[in-house]
Order: sequence, then C-alpha cells, then structure tokens
Amino acid sequence: MTDTPRALADLARDIDATCRLTGRFVLRSGRTADEYFDKYRFEADPVLLDRVAAGLAGLVPPGTEVLAGLEIGGIPVVTALARHVGLPCAFVRKTAKAYGTARLAEGADVAGRRVLVVEDVVTSGGQVVISTGQLRELGATVEHALCVIDRGEGGAEALAGHGIALRALLTRADLDAARRP
Repeated sequence: MTDTPRALADLARDIDATCRLTGRFVLRSGRTADEYFDKYRFEADPVLLDRVAAGLAGLVPPGTEVLAGLEIGGIPVVTALARHVGLPCAFVRKTAKAYGTARLAEGADVAGRRVLVVEDVVTSGGQVVISTGQLRELGATVEHALCVIDRGEGGAEALAGHGIALRALLTRADLDAARRP
C-alpha cells in the first residue's frame, strides 16, 4: 500500500524513473524542452498502475457513488481505482459521440449521484472544470476531483473557484524530491 510516507516516496521515485524522459521534445505550446513527463508510461505498466490505484483508494471521499474517469488518461486510472474501492465507473468523453448512444458519459449512470472526477495529471485544471460542468448538467453532484499528480501550476486553485476540491496522490514537488540523492 502507499499509505505511508516511505511508500509514497518510493512510488514517486518509481513514477519519476518510468515517466521522466530526456531528449528534445516539442511541447503542445510549440516550445522545445529537454525533458518530458510521459504519464502514459505509468498507466501502461500494470504493476505501477495498481500501486497508484492502491494509493488513490484512501483519497476517495466518503459518500462517493460513481468514479468518473476523463478521456483519455483518466480511463485506465479510474478502472484500476474501481477495482480497489468497488465503485462503478463512468468514462467521460471530451465531447459526446455522434453515433450509437450519443452519450458523453459511458458506463455507470451519473444523474442524481455523488460523482468523483478522476484524472491522471492536473496542470491548469481546465479539462476537469469543463467535464465537471458537463457532468453537473447531466444531474451529477460533483464536489471533488482526484488526480495522480498535481503539477502545482494553479489547477487546484482553478478548480476551487468552481466548487471542486482537488485531492492529489503526488505533486510535481514529490517527483522532483524523488530524484534527489
């Protein structure tokens, strides 16, 4: 389990070692960087993802009825987390699909239920705010979001401004600290 400071530090070290890449990378903003954090690497590693989910399990607020994973990175995280806490999942698209059921949230129904939004990494919090608004329009009660890593770039504050309390398993500072000897 990751409920001790040592276990969290070990998890931060392992995530950092798995996901922090060096080289030349073009970022979404167009600028280049010599370091890149590939979050999909911890999501693609079943052992590491299970450790993450075990740590997140203790952060699920009491009364949560549905876990809502955001497309795309939140989907593997929410699925693994559901195995640990025994709650149903909804898989939330960025936009409702135009065919079949034409739903925004697939899986568990969210209307009239207390929903926890689950994301892999929060930077600005923008997608969590958008998706929370959409879930609320569908009748969900959303007061909390849960993420694996809070990059510490204003996301928690932005979410708070929309009535969403962010809980994070790790922060960017935790990952940076894990690199120190």
